[in-house]
Amino acid sequence: MYAFNPNILPEKKGTYIVGGSIRDRLLGQRPTDYDIAVSVNPETFARKMANTASGRIVTIGKQDNQIFRVITDDFIFDISLVNGPSIEDDLKKRDFTINAMAYSFTSGQLIDTLGGQKDLSDQTVRMVSEAVFTMDPIRLLRAFRIAAVLNFEIDPHTISAINKYVHLIMSTAKERIKAEWFRILKTPTSHRYLSQMIRSRLLFEIFPELENLKHCHQNIHHSFDVFEHTIKAYYHIENLLNNLPLIITDPTIPIHSHLDENRKSLIKYAILLHDIGKPSTKSEDRNGNIHFFGHGSKSADMAKLINQKLRLSNSEAAYVDAIIRNHGRPLNLMNLHQKNQLTKKNVTRFFMNCGCNTPDILLHSIADHKGKGPAKNGGFIDFAIQMIKAYYISFKPEQLKSALLTGDDLIEIFGLTPSPLFKTILNHVEELRLSGQAQSKKDAILLVKKFLGHRIS
Repeated sequence: MYAFNPNILPEKKGTYIVGGSIRDRLLGQRPTDYDIAVSVNPETFARKMANTASGRIVTIGKQDNQIFRVITDDFIFDISLVNGPSIEDDLKKRDFTINAMAYSFTSGQLIDTLGGQKDLSDQTVRMVSEAVFTMDPIRLLRAFRIAAVLNFEIDPHTISAINKYVHLIMSTAKERIKAEWFRILKTPTSHRYLSQMIRSRLLFEIFPELENLKHCHQNIHHSFDVFEHTIKAYYHIENLLNNLPLIITDPTIPIHSHLDENRKSLIKYAILLHDIGKPSTKSEDRNGNIHFFGHGSKSADMAKLINQKLRLSNSEAAYVDAIIRNHGRPLNLMNLHQKNQLTKKNVTRFFMNCGCNTPDILLHSIADHKGKGPAKNGGFIDFAIQMIKAYYISFKPEQLKSALLTGDDLIEIFGLTPSPLFKTILNHVEELRLSGQAQSKKDAILLVKKFLGHRIS
């Protein structure tokens, strides 16, 4: 039931392994984190244990409910006091039956008074009681996270209780909501649980901006309202991420390694919010055609506030902003392509502006277009895939070559003083180099002279 040496425990009587590590062992997994419930002073227990195991201690939680974390080279142990007069009383206060089992070091037996083993066998997430959600509302979201990670079903009575207490979710710390939410996003079948969160209205409690997408009807290019389109686009981005080798078949294109676990979860999050600005930008022209001018920027601005609320890091928020703010650009390029007006300069500017997020934005745009409905793609998917290939095969190798001019050149040749203008000039020259309009330093100097002449005139 455990993989660590029990001799590091200073006391075995009244000492129990509890919670998720029991569940994981019964599922055949090898946990590295253990929750230990003790009947003695947990701080004294932890300090003795840390000394024996050559570990260190971190104290977690408030004064009246502290956990003492012992960190060793191989394992993490969270030491807490048995919650109640007995371990059985402790288990009744835990969240779900599959987490409410204990192993006794005294008897060497598994303690399962709430049917956790049967629920594991039945692949069911079942609440210990309705009170678990009022005691700690994060469990409303955790139920879906555990189900998504284990690919389990949530018991119908538990779903009913979630529906009853769903309004409590935002009373918990936003960092905890973010942690549970992104663990759901990291699973390969999160769409399945997202759909259940919609039915329970938990999704709308966390993201009330999504409510306004319902019944926001779109133009002839869409078969669905904005909300249904968003959820279908979410399904398609997850499907694309799960099957990247079938989409980008060239093994020399490193999009598979580029889209790591963190990027995959963030791009799913971004697609959920990519159209939240549509209701406030909706307009109708004299011919009855519906438009959403500027909805990408509006959606990005709204998402920025949500990111702050959920405590996303600066880098995470910047990534989400880049995806949402630029998600319409690939379609604009496709429209130019269909009119035979797409130039290498257009493509280069897109690649430069979007940088390393370019493949992600293009993949997002594929899912976005798949989410419009049957026969709405009009060759766009093939176009977007070709753009991904062009980014890796043509643009990236050229980008690695030396620039035609440097800041020192601007000082020496043109007598300029370092300022924000330097970046504007150098980006302009680089754009022309990458689009094939400047091939030598001489070309670049002439371009800068022309650029500066226009500014003076």
